[in-house]
Amino acid sequence: MMNKKVTVGLVGDYSQAVPAHLAIPTALLNSADALNIEVDIKWVPTHEITSTSRLSEFDGLWCVPASPYRSMDGALLAIRHARENGIPFLGTCGGFQHAIVDYARNVMGWVDAEHAETSPNTGRAVISALRCSLVETTGLVKLLPGTRIASAYGTTETTEGYRCRYGLNPEFQAALVTGPLRASAIDESGEVRAVELDNHRFYLATLFQPERSALKGESVPLALAFLKACAS
Repeated sequence: MMNKKVTVGLVGDYSQAVPAHLAIPTALLNSADALNIEVDIKWVPTHEITSTSRLSEFDGLWCVPASPYRSMDGALLAIRHARENGIPFLGTCGGFQHAIVDYARNVMGWVDAEHAETSPNTGRAVISALRCSLVETTGLVKLLPGTRIASAYGTTETTEGYRCRYGLNPEFQAALVTGPLRASAIDESGEVRAVELDNHRFYLATLFQPERSALKGESVPLALAFLKACAS
């Protein structure tokens, strides 16, 4: 991968007050150094995504934490664009939640699928309030054998940090993540903490925020795997 340059779009509404927003560029730059490639990182505010032309320059898309987004429709359009066109995609925290909503609406055909944070009275909240809030907590995550995420980490367990109150609604779990979208990581109670998509170059989303490791000077395996896919 010598002398390769890739352009990555960060889908989200940047705020200096969000630690993940500070961590992600660092994680990508460190990964680029490790791969000996050049990465051009550009923020893509969700309200600017009104057509896929806004996304055409990117080799990969990372849908970042800190939702509700300014435009849920913009975030969902970016996720769908990556999913349908084989563009490497990584979603973390809010990106995970909205990847589930996109899949429910546009693959399962559940046009009424919603996120409970923005539609609390919906009848089909595929993303619902967690039984135990995960705001500024850490926990053990089990990476399922044979998955892309387990390959990226090179292990079957990791300890990760969260900052979220919403996750995959267990009521819809069996229908949503038995293929081609699959659960690829679970917590100690068996709740889904990451998903990935079959037959896609790289499509992975985590409820936890792996990027935060970059703020401690540590490598971020998922950033490395994502960037490698962008350059391939």
